[in-house]
Amino acid sequence: MRTDVTDLVAKPSPFGRLLKEWRQTRGSSQLDFALASGISQRHLSFLESGRSRPSRGMVLHLASALAVPLRQQNAMLLAAGFAPAFAERKLDAPELGPVSAALDRALQQQEPYPAVVVDRVYNLVRANQGALALLGMLLDPAALAPPAAGAPHNLMRLVVRPDGLKPHLENWEEAVVWLLRRLRAEAIAEGIAAHEAFLDELMAYPDVARVARAPREEGDYPPALTVRFRRGETRLALFSMIATVGTPLDVALQDLRLEFFFPADAATEKWFRARAKQASSRPHGNA
Repeated sequence: MRTDVTDLVAKPSPFGRLLKEWRQTRGSSQLDFALASGISQRHLSFLESGRSRPSRGMVLHLASALAVPLRQQNAMLLAAGFAPAFAERKLDAPELGPVSAALDRALQQQEPYPAVVVDRVYNLVRANQGALALLGMLLDPAALAPPAAGAPHNLMRLVVRPDGLKPHLENWEEAVVWLLRRLRAEAIAEGIAAHEAFLDELMAYPDVARVARAPREEGDYPPALTVRFRRGETRLALFSMIATVGTPLDVALQDLRLEFFFPADAATEKWFRARAKQASSRPHGNA
């Protein structure tokens, strides 16, 4: 029986292609990554080309060494012929009870200033009273209405929509440039295609593509981006900090971001404290 020479050539491996793509995304050569992950360059080459089949443990070891997000680690396991390792639970699942309570506690502790919980494409998951007060002051009721039955608000869309926050953001162009840069950086960290459709959608809104592509003068930057809102005579300036779950082992948890907003000037601090005091003095229950 004659063996065709093409039978001896390794067929491309779905896992090998993903492994190579993630290695290249991280800017690592085969040699550097082999040394960092503790395997031989020859074995890594065989895994990428499909000449060797990885064990389940090897898939997880290499994916972890490349800081591949859990969602994509599951995809790598499937490509190698294994079941996914990481669950994707809803935030109200019993197993996530302590984490859900911690999120609520963090939102409450940020009062009277805004704080939100968002997912990987900035859908609003939870918000504290400070955030609701800010949105309620800036947005008309129509813009605050749910976009569809059961669908969450999306903070990035609210920023770029002409009927959203755009008319009330004094430095809208500056904010959009840096928000898009953040999204692109996250797309690289999480996989090039992770936010591609979402970025394309945002770029289709009026003026977004023009602002994103316009050459900008690089100068002395402030310590952090400050977003400046204005509606009527009320002007507010805020900067933010972002937190994540320390070591998530659930896909949905890894997607969550907590964004805390802080006053950038005394007038903003005074406004939020006055709103909180006003809200606390209202009688509870039905009028």
